[in-house]
Amino acid sequence: MSTGKSLRAGLVGLGSMGRHHARVLSGLDGVELVGVVDPMGDKFGAAQGAPILNTVEELIALGVDYAVVACPTALHEPVGLALAEAGVCALVEKPVADTVEGARRLVDAFESRGLVAGVGHIERCNPALMSLRTRLEAGELGDVYQVVTRRQGPFPHRIADVGVVKDLATHDIDLTGWVTGRQYVSIAAHTVSKSGREHEDMVSAVGRLDDGTMVNHLVNWLSPLKERFTSVTGERGCFIADTLTADLTFHSNAAVTTEWEALRAFRGVSEGDMIRYAIAKREPLQVEHELFRDAVLGKPADICTLRQGMRTVEVAAAVLESAAEGKTLRFDDSRSGAA
Repeated sequence: MSTGKSLRAGLVGLGSMGRHHARVLSGLDGVELVGVVDPMGDKFGAAQGAPILNTVEELIALGVDYAVVACPTALHEPVGLALAEAGVCALVEKPVADTVEGARRLVDAFESRGLVAGVGHIERCNPALMSLRTRLEAGELGDVYQVVTRRQGPFPHRIADVGVVKDLATHDIDLTGWVTGRQYVSIAAHTVSKSGREHEDMVSAVGRLDDGTMVNHLVNWLSPLKERFTSVTGERGCFIADTLTADLTFHSNAAVTTEWEALRAFRGVSEGDMIRYAIAKREPLQVEHELFRDAVLGKPADICTLRQGMRTVEVAAAVLESAAEGKTLRFDDSRSGAA
């Protein structure tokens, strides 16, 4: 690692997400963007003056402390393995790899060398979900019963190599485990492909976490309505996070005595107060980069580790397998992966 004041960072990929990474890296305190790899060049002038390189090996030769991997998903594994072999830390865009086996090889490569590596599950840095997680950890909801997510909108032309499960549903799989602090123990799913592509463009999944919490995910590229919705229901009410606007609201259960004799035997809930929280709204990508920078520097930082990213890939693979085989898949508690 360099001994100067600034960390030397590189970037692999100048696609839609890579251009955002370049923008943030170029202005990140304590970091210098020293090179960008993209064989297609810098068509949009996004590299902020950093040299454009053709290969990862050229980037490594510049002497970088870490690199952000934002190339197509199928290339995450070979690029990540090359960086690990060279002793370079890495922040890999999600999903960490396009296969479970590839994710495991990346985990082994970085962990065996003691290198800092993370996955860009950016929803962990969304202000609404960060606040939600803090409130769940504080017990504000009491026992958690159910997590529901809806992530839908028009087809994004930037995606060509994976379907909606690996591109979008991985957001919901990761954020569900992260905000609850739990792991999936079962998943059942259905998918359809209506857009004429080889990959699925709609998925509906039902799962269960290791504390019994129910999970429902609805994800698609077939809706003109763009929606990013997460609700967590528990014994004291319901949190609703809109991650498009970074708003978090709480709908509380009302403590109202039931005077109607016929309803006293039914232990239900009634509508109470609704609170919309005032939350500081920083750009999630900026927060993600600051956390990873601090992790590389050895400071405490809550990043998504490669092992956590691997678990998300495993659950996503189980979603696709469940849909293909028409059965519920269960996870073995003694190890990651579907049993």
